[in-house]
Amino acid sequence: MFIDTARIIIKSGKGGDGHVSFRREKYVPDGGPDGGDGGKGGDVIFVTDENINTLIDFKHRRKYAAGSGEEGGKRRMHGKNGEDLVIHVPKGTVIRHAETGKIIHDMGNSEEPYVMLKGGRGGNGNMHYATAVMQAPRYAQPGGKAQEMEVILELKSIADVGLVGFPNVGKSTFLSVVSNARPKIANYHFTTLSPNLGVVDLEDGGFVIADIPGLIEGASEGLGLGHDFLKHIERCRILIHLVDGAGTEGRDPSEDLAAINRELEGYNEILSRKAQVIAVNKMDLIPDPQEREQIIEKIRRSCPDPDIRIFPVSAATKEGIRPLLYYVKQLLQELPDDTSVFESEIQVEDYFEEEILAFEVKKEGETLYSVEGPRIERMLGYTNLESEKGFLFFQNFMREQGILDQLKTLGIREGDTVRVYGHEFEYFDD
Repeated sequence: MFIDTARIIIKSGKGGDGHVSFRREKYVPDGGPDGGDGGKGGDVIFVTDENINTLIDFKHRRKYAAGSGEEGGKRRMHGKNGEDLVIHVPKGTVIRHAETGKIIHDMGNSEEPYVMLKGGRGGNGNMHYATAVMQAPRYAQPGGKAQEMEVILELKSIADVGLVGFPNVGKSTFLSVVSNARPKIANYHFTTLSPNLGVVDLEDGGFVIADIPGLIEGASEGLGLGHDFLKHIERCRILIHLVDGAGTEGRDPSEDLAAINRELEGYNEILSRKAQVIAVNKMDLIPDPQEREQIIEKIRRSCPDPDIRIFPVSAATKEGIRPLLYYVKQLLQELPDDTSVFESEIQVEDYFEEEILAFEVKKEGETLYSVEGPRIERMLGYTNLESEKGFLFFQNFMREQGILDQLKTLGIREGDTVRVYGHEFEYFDD
């Protein structure tokens, strides 16, 4: 089964907590703190896998989580890091933020792994908090929080050439003739319900072609399976329009061509500007040369660009196939050799910034309060609390960040103790 969209929840690993312990050895009755650091939480990493061409593996499983870091141990033992979660996706997969629909990252054709969510940092053990005035700290830093996000995986096929046309114009037959693909072929509308990729082999090299399932009028507005189909040609560099020259379905090929171009432009204007080639199929059913010429001329008049090449072909008899393929290959060589890459519209770092920089104020006991968080820890890293200027900066920081207000809300009273990592302060009202 071909699945090209999946909605999953991913979560990185929580960081392991720092450990509280003290050195206890014979002849060393008053050993100092020796609590080790917690292990880092595992990351969530996406990689492309050329052996996968569908998102079906995500159909029955929605939640994916990396391993959490282990708590530090005594004797300065570092906790084990959490195991990274590596998620394999097909080439061409786009990762979107489920809540906003914005693109987070386009895996494209890249072989570089993408670290989507970072695991929480390991917490410092109490060995880090010993000072001249606090030689036996009985607290350690908790591990960093895990990051969790719901994302949408969307597969946009990667092919040089996209084969487009209305249902039952012979696209599957055409693909089976020109490439190594073996799609199911039958005389029914929408026989093809998923893109088929094939490799066209020519004497001096080939290219990848994708048969995009039959479109209908209104596809760009979501009618039928329009959006599901059209997204697979966004990366193609050339579009081959296949029309039924014999009108076996009672359709006018020139009207079909105009209708398909309207759908392309309606979905994404960029699609309508892609290089195009027109293949007029089923010409074996039109033996009269004059009638053939009239059909080709009518189609030419409906072309959006007079320079677009038109090839009369027959997938059934292979008439006109090779000239068409060699022209497409020549056109590919003249076009810029690049695959469309969708730009990121949201940065994961920005999404978690508030949480990363947050702080937490808690009441630990009757007269004991604690203030923790990366924002506080970062501030302490560049502040000298031993100097009057540094201590004044610290007090202003606590006030400006609203920490003093939170302490008052929790019921702090004059004379109570406030613990900030390796430091303890006596609280006084302003």
